Amino acid sequence: MTVTSDPPAQDAKLSRSQVVQALSGLMMGMFVAILASTVVANALPRIVADLGGSQSSYTWVVTTELLAMTATVPLWGKLSDLYNKKLLIQLSLAMFVVGSLVAGFSGDIGTLIASRVVQGVGAGGLTALAQVVMAAMVSPRELGRYMGIFGAVFAVGTVAGPLIGGVMVDTSWLGWRWCFFLGVPFALAAILLLQRTLNIPTVKREGVKVDYLGAFLIMLGVSTLLVWTTLAGHQFDWLSGWTFLLVGGGIVVLALAVWVESRVAEPIVPLSIFRNRTVTLTTIVSFLVGVAMFGGTVFLSQYFQLSLGKSPTVAGLMSLPMIFGLLVSSTVSGQIISRTGKWKNQLILGGVFMIAGFALLATIDRGTSILLLSVFMFVLGIGVGMLMQNLVLVAQNDVAAQDLGAATSVLSFFRSLGGSIGVSVLGAILANRVTSEITSRLGPLPGGSSSSAVPDLATLPEPVREVIREAYGVATSEIFLYALPFAVLAVLVVFFIKQIPLKTQTGTERLAEEAAAVTPPVH
Repeated sequence: MTVTSDPPAQDAKLSRSQVVQALSGLMMGMFVAILASTVVANALPRIVADLGGSQSSYTWVVTTELLAMTATVPLWGKLSDLYNKKLLIQLSLAMFVVGSLVAGFSGDIGTLIASRVVQGVGAGGLTALAQVVMAAMVSPRELGRYMGIFGAVFAVGTVAGPLIGGVMVDTSWLGWRWCFFLGVPFALAAILLLQRTLNIPTVKREGVKVDYLGAFLIMLGVSTLLVWTTLAGHQFDWLSGWTFLLVGGGIVVLALAVWVESRVAEPIVPLSIFRNRTVTLTTIVSFLVGVAMFGGTVFLSQYFQLSLGKSPTVAGLMSLPMIFGLLVSSTVSGQIISRTGKWKNQLILGGVFMIAGFALLATIDRGTSILLLSVFMFVLGIGVGMLMQNLVLVAQNDVAAQDLGAATSVLSFFRSLGGSIGVSVLGAILANRVTSEITSRLGPLPGGSSSSAVPDLATLPEPVREVIREAYGVATSEIFLYALPFAVLAVLVVFFIKQIPLKTQTGTERLAEEAAAVTPPVH
């Protein structure tokens, strides 16, 4: 294999203003990806009803994008190590545009679900490539300064999405289709901005072939397991023939993927990177944080509406304290890391705040005040902001530049996988606890509602509504209690990550050095 790069570009270090300009298109693309995941939250009941979908269809509209995004992240990460990063991120945005347009014009539920797969593949590219591109432009020592931008984009997209979706549905001359059309101009603008502002040298690696068989096996195995975690507890029991079939099949396919990956020259996920202690430990922490963070907080909106009786719009606004905490802590901790070069104490402190946040949220019930809830969520947001993005920084700092894409995508992949598993398992726990609480006081719900069905409180008498609100308060606090051990275990693993000085070279500069080290000089 021959590695060459554009020599003049190797020595061209971007100024801070140039980095900010390049990040403008990158962050707009990230905003689009986050918006796509959140904007349909309040619109889905109307969407599925208009297209004649079932409760099962409702679930698949949500999960197909997550499945496609999670399963394709490793492939995008590997492609970024081999091909032009700028072209790849523009391609992922273009796929997102196509998926959004098809979704907006969907005439049936099957077309909508298929379009969500395309959106998910595009979102997987954005998830994997955004931080890879940042690492190529900015050194690990300086990267902390820009983490606050990631936090701001995440905060705005997370908060604005459900609010915008609710407004679209409630506005007669717009409608739910604009939930999908809304992201299209942002994605197109991001493509144009990246074309003008993002200039990263193309590293040519001759004689390299992408391991598409390995990529297919990884996606198939992961998708099988994610389908199981999505359907188990709803469509069939956790301990059932379907569970043994899906879990067993997924494990066999993933084992075959590992066998293939260990024998090809350019694997999608180089198994050698797991010999790096830092990568292995940060991957474990990312998975645990995904289980705890996404598995716990995804049900807060349901708690706000069903237990506290708030409207969807108010429920969206009530998440602001957590987002604000995330934004503040990611910005401040990034500045501290860039100034001092020390990162381990920030990870540990973030983990402690995360544990405290989960412990506090495990005490909530039907009567918890809005002020206390805001404080609890703010504490959790501080912890997540200090921990999540900095894990990527730590891993990128300790791998070879040619493996930056693979290492970054591995962390994103396992965080998403942990989140998917956490949402499914903790969701099943919540549903079972709600059912047991209600049936212990009232017997079966009116109309024979199942544990997987969300009750419509407006159609129930006041005494029944109060019992259901109490049940959701108790059940929600319990899932935070179940999430707490994962947060504690994540902090314990952080203690074993070795403090390594942050490098002062960009990914592009490091790659040029590595290329020079393996390529004989030309006379």
